[in-house]
Amino acid sequence: MRTARELFEDLNDGDEDVRIEAKRASEVGKSIMETICAFANEPDLDGGYLLLGAVRKGFDENGFPVYEPENIANPDKVQTDIANQCASVFNVRIRPQIETEVVDGKTVIVVRVDEAPASQKPIYFEKRGLPQGAYRRIGSSDQKCTEDDMPVFYSSAESFDCSIVKGSSLEDIDENAVSYYRKLREKVNPNAEELTYDDTNLLLALRACEKDKSGSFVLTYTGLIVFGKSMALRRLMPALRVDYIRVSGNRWVENPDKRFESTIDMRGAFILLVNRALNAITDDLPKGFELKDGNLQASTPIDIPNDTLREAIVNAFIHRSFRVNQPIQIIRYSNRLEITNPGYSLKSPEHLGEPGSELRNQYISSIFHETNLAETKGSGIKTMREQMKKAKLMPPTFESNRETNQFTIRLLFHHLLGKDDIEWLSLFAKYELNNEQKLSLVFIRELGAIDNITYRQLNSDITSRKATFDLHRMCQEGLFELKGQRRNAYYVAGQEFVRLNSRADDLNSRGDGLNGRGDDLNSRADGEMYRADGEMYGADGEMYGANGEMYGANGEMYGANGEMYGADELPEALKEKILKIGKRIPEEEMKKLLIELCDLHPFSLYEISILLHRNMVFLRNHYINPLMAQGKLFYTIPEMIRHPNQKYTTKKKQ
Repeated sequence: MRTARELFEDLNDGDEDVRIEAKRASEVGKSIMETICAFANEPDLDGGYLLLGAVRKGFDENGFPVYEPENIANPDKVQTDIANQCASVFNVRIRPQIETEVVDGKTVIVVRVDEAPASQKPIYFEKRGLPQGAYRRIGSSDQKCTEDDMPVFYSSAESFDCSIVKGSSLEDIDENAVSYYRKLREKVNPNAEELTYDDTNLLLALRACEKDKSGSFVLTYTGLIVFGKSMALRRLMPALRVDYIRVSGNRWVENPDKRFESTIDMRGAFILLVNRALNAITDDLPKGFELKDGNLQASTPIDIPNDTLREAIVNAFIHRSFRVNQPIQIIRYSNRLEITNPGYSLKSPEHLGEPGSELRNQYISSIFHETNLAETKGSGIKTMREQMKKAKLMPPTFESNRETNQFTIRLLFHHLLGKDDIEWLSLFAKYELNNEQKLSLVFIRELGAIDNITYRQLNSDITSRKATFDLHRMCQEGLFELKGQRRNAYYVAGQEFVRLNSRADDLNSRGDGLNGRGDDLNSRADGEMYRADGEMYGADGEMYGANGEMYGANGEMYGANGEMYGADELPEALKEKILKIGKRIPEEEMKKLLIELCDLHPFSLYEISILLHRNMVFLRNHYINPLMAQGKLFYTIPEMIRHPNQKYTTKKKQ
């Protein structure tokens, strides 16, 4: 059992991590119990520690967190509450070790939670059931489990891709796909035993088909997805397709009349679809950013390695969740390519690129690995980074989001500090920035925001501690501005960044440059802000007058009693509905009101909370998240969930 002082030293040296969680703990709420559940569940973690009565006061001069003890007034009650809840709220009893200590004259509590035996997992809140009632420890956060997490706890559980597809038969197999598999497999291993099998036995060996109770052959999801005919896929898995979308500019267009320039919907056997998707991208890639007068070709041709593109496509194919009825989206903006698949990464974002792989679809993955369509042993991301570096392009970045159940690979069409960038970066020369800090400036110029994990992906050798130090220094210099706190923190352009950038000669003529993207860089962020104890508050920038009136982000004014002024964009009928809602309103009525509001035009969580006089946490958890799960509300910027200008709309990004 570690001491409180040792835990404080670790927190101040590197912040919270996978085995340490700090909480203020004036009372025992669900956040503490969720952490206990996560520590007990996470495989091979050997449990973890909660340090109660620990408060992060800010950062030191090097950008590292400063945690200090805050006295717990009634430690006996806190201990009793934890012990009682651990014995009653879960499906099995958890018996944590609890110690009261005094640090700097203040009482704190150390809670040690052991990992539960495999026979007892998953531990879950009995009233919530599975999978929603179970939690895992992912990095420094507690994540609610999904169906994809369940095989982690059940060693005998079969993966989804070997499940039988009702209504399928061998007639749904595309013979061309099987022939293509044989061709690829023979290149890798001409003596592979399975090449001697007939097609039916080959499919059996690959777990692509099985016999049902009547003795008839039916396809598994592996067979349908990898080898299925387009007609069969449309009939049995209508949402299983790949959408290639070309967007004008650097941002998703919210205008429903002009959402994108063109789109290609691709459907068919996945083993054949790889080359089709690859060709769609390479045929459409820009050949350069600039064509100067008198030159016959672009001065900075784009040559993203084909192997990088192929690996990114295959990654989306084999690691996507087939439980989610959504297509894979490949979106080509003018400055980047984004490939988004349903299904968060089973591997923690902090460990992406390290050896080893956690497979969601083991049989599908095996087929792609055996044919060399995909890298083996979890080396795909590392290979992509090396290839992009060799091509002198910006490194790829990866975003895994369990909340939206999506994974995004982002490839910038941007050379690694080319001539134009070096000229632009000369504006920042006095700050003597290191290479990663320079890259982060370019990244924010192109995408508008960056977070700690993405910063580390600019150079996979950077530690979390080094990234924190670098980013803190950028904030001190006024180049970046921190939004959000703790694990929800991200960075946008600071005042000094915007000031220096405005001096660049070419920005006024660049329609998608920073001056033309005021919404990205100059507007006040609408992201949530968190106190050290995890309680959520509205984004900074709201103002309260001397008489209690509140001014919103866009200048609209709300009186102390909730009356609304200046919301000219709202129809009168909608204004009336909002003004009439009281403290209590039926759940369905509130959901209808939210849909009506977001159907008018996109609103941020902050704006909605002000309009409806509701706490942001309550709105998001009780209304917005359920509506999103039902497909009635959507993010306006799904490719970066915590973007400072994130809003909600009823119109799904196509």
